[in-house]
Amino acid sequence: MTNYGGKAPLSYNKYLKVEQLIELQKRLALPEKHDELLFIIIHQTFELWFKQILQELDATIEYIKERRIIRAIRNIRRVCEIEKILVAQFRVLETMTPHDFLLFREELKPASGFQSTQFREIEFLSGLKDEKLMRFFDEEFAIKRLKKRFGDETLHDVYFAYLKERGFAIDTFENRVEAVVKIIKDIEKHAEEFELEEALIEHDEIVSKWRYHHIKMVERTVGGKIGTGGSEGVGYLQTTLAKRFYPEFWQARTQLEIE
Repeated sequence: MTNYGGKAPLSYNKYLKVEQLIELQKRLALPEKHDELLFIIIHQTFELWFKQILQELDATIEYIKERRIIRAIRNIRRVCEIEKILVAQFRVLETMTPHDFLLFREELKPASGFQSTQFREIEFLSGLKDEKLMRFFDEEFAIKRLKKRFGDETLHDVYFAYLKERGFAIDTFENRVEAVVKIIKDIEKHAEEFELEEALIEHDEIVSKWRYHHIKMVERTVGGKIGTGGSEGVGYLQTTLAKRFYPEFWQARTQLEIE
């Protein structure tokens, strides 16, 4: 590619919109506080990766529906590698001292990470839908996206539809757990079903790790303070640890026995 939009030759900066990108970090605290830039960049990076994850999850749903299972597995494995990066990013944020965060924390109110539209989309698309969450969003673009996602098929939906086609009963929670148990017991007979289940449960597990590391980062930085959005802070975040995209997968481990 030798030109860009029919004009000047394409360059690295033009292709990646670097000039515009590095102007998107607008600090609010005056005078400027050194660590606010780090805080913004970390969270903007989260959102960029969330965008990529959503693309991969959308594609995975289509691959499963088309029964291109190997491609679906590869996509979810990619998602898992991205999510590992997101977990590791908390270590960078933890280099900020509690005092240095307090220097600009008041400027963030009433915004909250709870309002990450794309993270909620990931939850919805993975299978964890909660319509009550939508009332916390008042921006038109966020409401539009979340309403669409709420009505869309999920990874949970298409995985179990795939199992139904393969002859498994999926009508009840117990049926679905039993189907997963059968798959785990005979991975050679059900190789694709098993490998896809394993990729999906890893996605579920790493998101749980992300939630846990988020909690510990918040606790390390602000202790038990009320969240900037008015939530109970760490207390609220701890309630999210029990969330699962695929509870049937986890329950199957409990019910699995040697015969």
